[in-house]
Amino acid sequence: MDMSTNYMGFDLPHPLIPGASPMVDDMDTVRRLEDAGAPMIIMHSIFEEQLAQEELYVDWTIAQGQDSSSEASSYLATPYNFRLGPDAYLKQLQKIKAAVRVPVIASLNGRTLGGWTSYAKLLEQAGADGIELNLYDLALSAFRDSTDIERESVAIIQDVRKAIQLPLAVKLSPFYTSPVHFVAQAAKAGAGSVVIFNRFYQADIDIENLTVKRELKLSTSDELLPRLRWTAAISGQVDCQLAITGGVQNARDAVKCLMVGADAVQIVSALLEYGPDHLKVLRDALAEWMRANEYTSVKQMKGSMSMARSPEPELFERGNYIRILQGWRKTESEMDSFWS
Repeated sequence: MDMSTNYMGFDLPHPLIPGASPMVDDMDTVRRLEDAGAPMIIMHSIFEEQLAQEELYVDWTIAQGQDSSSEASSYLATPYNFRLGPDAYLKQLQKIKAAVRVPVIASLNGRTLGGWTSYAKLLEQAGADGIELNLYDLALSAFRDSTDIERESVAIIQDVRKAIQLPLAVKLSPFYTSPVHFVAQAAKAGAGSVVIFNRFYQADIDIENLTVKRELKLSTSDELLPRLRWTAAISGQVDCQLAITGGVQNARDAVKCLMVGADAVQIVSALLEYGPDHLKVLRDALAEWMRANEYTSVKQMKGSMSMARSPEPELFERGNYIRILQGWRKTESEMDSFWS
């Protein structure tokens, strides 16, 4: 059975990749991921805000020291407590590269145009085999329309593409008016691969204490559906490689991702919950499902359920929408619960 795939230009033995997460901060965990069969290691993001903050911090400390005693250091500001600062991130990248034999992908999270994209070059120099660029722009202004936002995002992709020679993947939010069109624009700007979709963590509200609650909840399979829908729409229409992230909990979820056209499947929550060794469990379960259903390769499965197979994708999608709504019925047990 051939489980191989190609993603970001790399020939991989199977499509199940540990996605960006804090797991890469611990070298023992990184080694366990590779031992469990990880075909690629993706680091979590370094944020644009971290790079800008470090520059401001350096400038501030230099200016403060000009008219002060060199011993008066207790009042100096300290950077926010990010997981890894810019220098530490580069060092961790080098450590991972030295420790594993699989491709190591660094990650940038940006939202504006600017010199911070030069950090991509530093990641390349530090040994990254590729870069995953996360685009997350909070469109909270009434004076910025969707065209402006997408134009700026495409410009960021172009800037990063100019800065490096490495393979470039772009991780998207699910909030574009026309995801298919934007993916086409991203590919034209230099994104060889696209990841669908970034799983943004939204803050809740504590209504008694009037505070913001920041609580990270792991994903469930219920989050997979919009990712399947848009990957199925994009596959076959845009010349780029695709990965799905968010909501992949088991081998059946992975099968769905491949069937709608994904070249790779990124897994995070299941590995955080069950440990890095769980990757081998998922890989073996995927192989067993393929064997039981008489698939001889991932290539045979990939794209078999994409909308490229439909002559009228829009009518097909709307037809499914109508049938789901019209076909809903309460089960007998739900009715009993309703009246009790």
